[in-house]
Amino acid sequence: MSTAGQVIRCKAAVAWEAGKPLSIEEVEVAPPQKQEVRIKILFTSLCHTDVYYWECKGYTPLFPRILGHEASGIVESVGEGVTDLQPGDHVLPIFTGECKKCRHCLSEETNNMCDLLRINCDRGVMLADGKTRFSINGKPIYHFVGTSTFSQYTVVHEGQVAKINPTAPLDKVCPISCGICTGFGATVNVAKPRKGQTVAIFGLGAVGLAAAEGARVCGASRIIAVDLNPRRFEEAKKFGITEFVNPKDYNKPVQEVIVEMTGGGVDRSVECTGSVQAMISAFECVHDGWGVCVLVGVPKIDDAFKTHPLNLLSERTLKGAFYGNYKPVSDIPNFVNKYMNKELGIDMDKFITHSVPFADINKAFDYMLQGIGLRCLIHLDA
Repeated sequence: MSTAGQVIRCKAAVAWEAGKPLSIEEVEVAPPQKQEVRIKILFTSLCHTDVYYWECKGYTPLFPRILGHEASGIVESVGEGVTDLQPGDHVLPIFTGECKKCRHCLSEETNNMCDLLRINCDRGVMLADGKTRFSINGKPIYHFVGTSTFSQYTVVHEGQVAKINPTAPLDKVCPISCGICTGFGATVNVAKPRKGQTVAIFGLGAVGLAAAEGARVCGASRIIAVDLNPRRFEEAKKFGITEFVNPKDYNKPVQEVIVEMTGGGVDRSVECTGSVQAMISAFECVHDGWGVCVLVGVPKIDDAFKTHPLNLLSERTLKGAFYGNYKPVSDIPNFVNKYMNKELGIDMDKFITHSVPFADINKAFDYMLQGIGLRCLIHLDA
């Protein structure tokens, strides 16, 4: 019997308070309202952003909440006014959106800063009516970045849903919905290194290694990784990294180390840690005259970036990149197709280093907090 229009009861991993293990609960998931889609989530994975908001370090607490935003699944039903999606479609929910109507969506100057659906980590309700679609015994459970994929069913605005090739393996393409596109696009679409140039990557998490893959695909001659965790160095060679720098090994700023290594600085750098000091180092290590630094990591809310104006006046370029400069609904289906056609040059298997059933979701948090592995794939039907 069809579940369309009905409340669905399913399992979800609920965060009841900051920093405490998630609890697997039975939740009620309401039907999608106007411009909304209800999705059966099959696979999800843990991203650093989930951990930041679970810990609530420097952020406003909002609990109880269902976190999660990197996922893949199948459309179960659609709400009023939804015409581009239908039950059975294979999709990736995206933490930021594309309304296709606002100045940002219509502009040729920007790709993904939608006025209506831009990422909002503090909003815990849906836009249609300011209410949640999740509840337990009538008590509302808040949403996270409009996706809340740590639930077997979730409700998402249609502008945050990318319809993908139905033959794409949903377990493999799950990380594309956040980490892979964010890092790869930051290099390929924003930093744009030329063949033979040098690139420094700050941070060897999944986003940083996706950025390294982008540098490799662009033909960089040297890809220098900067990370405080030496355990990541050997594994990173699989992603095209050629050299490694641990700032702890030096008694001077790491940017000075890189400038000396490269005879003046790298041609491009991509920062993927969220550390303001790493951002400063990434900018100050690029070559004067043509060096480009791209910031990807999300800093703490009260952080400030400081560098001497001469670093800009000497014609270094500082840029920011959001979601790899991809439009979520328009660009991601093509990204998946390129992956399927082996046109991207990315092996998704390298990014998925752990796999757990839904009941063991807290293990994924343990792996990330310990700096073990890259992405832990969580099977919601297991």
